[in-house]
Amino acid sequence: MRFGDILRELLEDHELSQKQFAQALNISAGAVGNYVRSNREPDFDTLKEIAGFFHVSIDFLLDYHGESDSDYRDEKLLQIFHALTEEQRDLYLEQGRVFVRSNSRKRGGSLPFGTGNKAI
Repeated sequence: MRFGDILRELLEDHELSQKQFAQALNISAGAVGNYVRSNREPDFDTLKEIAGFFHVSIDFLLDYHGESDSDYRDEKLLQIFHALTEEQRDLYLEQGRVFVRSNSRKRGGSLPFGTGNKAI
């Protein structure tokens, strides 16, 4: 996936216009438009700002998967999690715990480390 496609998806996920995003990062709307259309790519400093703004890694923005594809999924889960309110985060975590317990029951095995603990 190209950087422009990833940026477009992030903007849509956060319901931000290109103009709103440009203002938030103090860059021109034209530059953002060029990034989204994949006509240009941001410099390193801007790339770091974009990653920080969306709470994702630079690897995620550049679609670099390294050794495994699970890195992308981990980043996507974190990106979604950071976009939630505190109340939604608690619900998201509880739903995850339900899935883990359900999978454990289906396998007839024990829960993964820490999942039986109410602290997670």
